Amino acid sequence: MIFEKLQAIIVDKLSVDADEVTLDSTFEDLGADSLDIVEIVMALEEEFDIEISDDEAEQAKSVGDVVNYLSTVVGEE
Repeated sequence: MIFEKLQAIIVDKLSVDADEVTLDSTFEDLGADSLDIVEIVMALEEEFDIEISDDEAEQAKSVGDVVNYLSTVVGEE
């Protein structure tokens, strides 16, 4: 469930195909710049009703990293 929500946000913000967004995809692979990352973080905060610190956002290099982080914070899979 988290992956699907994250995937939809990434597809929307980066205009990439859903099949390009895998757990192994890095944001660099997907063509995200720093502004894109900020927009994705803001969308995640709104979607999951959480706050993500700058440090936590900077540590997430791949889609899988974000899914792992969100699953510990919101308690979903």
